[in-house]
Amino acid sequence: MSITATELKANLGKYLDLAAREDIYITQYGKIVAKLTNPNQDRIEIVESLFGALPQETTLEEAMEERFNEV
Repeated sequence: MSITATELKANLGKYLDLAAREDIYITQYGKIVAKLTNPNQDRIEIVESLFGALPQETTLEEAMEERFNEV
């Protein structure tokens, strides 16, 4: 979503709520000057991408040990 800086100032609360679900690009004089985003979104996407990557019988301790042995 792209909005003007003036629109953001007029409806800040609305766009803060929306930023939890999608990135909002703020423009000024027709150019993008900022991006309003959810700081946790990257973590959520990483976790979702890893879902199902480990076999069901693997424990957290086994996965951590395997990761540390690779270093």
